[in-house]
Amino acid sequence: MFSTEDITDPQTLLVNTTANVPISDNPSLLDNWDDSEGYYNVRIGEILDNRYQTLSNLGRGVFSAVVKAKDLQTSEEVAIKIIRNNETMYKAGIKELGFLKKLMETDPDNKKHVIRLLRHFEYRNHLCLVFESLSMNLRDVLKKYGKDVGISIKAVRVYAQQLFLSLSLLKRCNILHADIKPDNVLVSESKNILKLCDLGSASDASDNEITPYLVSRFYRAPEIIMGLSYDYAIDVWSAACTLYEMFTGKILFPGRSNNQMLKHIMEVKGRFSNKMVRKGQFMLQHFDEDNNFISVEIDRLSNKEFVKKMTIVKPTRDIKTRIMNASSSGVTEEEGRLILAFIDFLDKCLMLSPDKRMTPKEALAHPFITGKV
Repeated sequence: MFSTEDITDPQTLLVNTTANVPISDNPSLLDNWDDSEGYYNVRIGEILDNRYQTLSNLGRGVFSAVVKAKDLQTSEEVAIKIIRNNETMYKAGIKELGFLKKLMETDPDNKKHVIRLLRHFEYRNHLCLVFESLSMNLRDVLKKYGKDVGISIKAVRVYAQQLFLSLSLLKRCNILHADIKPDNVLVSESKNILKLCDLGSASDASDNEITPYLVSRFYRAPEIIMGLSYDYAIDVWSAACTLYEMFTGKILFPGRSNNQMLKHIMEVKGRFSNKMVRKGQFMLQHFDEDNNFISVEIDRLSNKEFVKKMTIVKPTRDIKTRIMNASSSGVTEEEGRLILAFIDFLDKCLMLSPDKRMTPKEALAHPFITGKV
């Protein structure tokens, strides 16, 4: 949702004095508020809703653009998500607003590590959501402090506890986040507080329409890819992939397609049960009638696709081997115990069958999270 790459340095800004001129006084503005895709053209220094002075652009996603702004009433910095001017996006924004309100009502003391919505307003046909401002996302943390090598196991443990507290709140509210990844987890300036953000893809747990492209691909649970019904376990899977990445600096399942995602998953976790394969709506895209995996490979010389039938029996690159290879040789005895607990934790969060995966409540009681190892 947010990136720390500020497009403009707020210190060098000059206020755009035309930003808040009424429409009738400056009709030429009617034509260029939005770009061709319905994103609002933010002018740095512009004052939104007579209250928020824009400081910098923080990036854009499918649903919206995000800006950093100064609240002129409180002098605090905020992040404002400006939903695209498009009926579908507006409806999605209203849905996200409803989820955010429900989560905040259920967590009035702000203890469950979900981003806080401060208020919302409409501005020039755009729904705008105002959030607390945080420092950077976990993708940026990894780039800055653990590029290709990851961050310490103690830091991962702290983040894991906070992330699973957010999942426990979502489950209590019957909400699936459906897009957990390092980019959608923000941390405070001091890097010790984590908040789950961006509920643009979230849904009510009862509203789980089967689609093979829910969740960003590297963090997509196998039941989604195979076309099975899904529940809160998809967020547990995504959270585990995120935590693995934080510790190792590497993506756990870097598949270039859904088909290759299944291959990567089976290399780590072994073959799927015949029951899972049979029940999947999309199984014929990935398995033959004898439940052999049909791998869609790319020929290195011709760059053309070809199909290779594979019988996968047991894992060839299990979690333990990969984590131990990523661990530095100079770990303390305590860190060594934490790493072994982390391996067990990930294994239980990444069970192929969603029914056997740890729940957020079980995860929070696991020795890796409690530190009792």
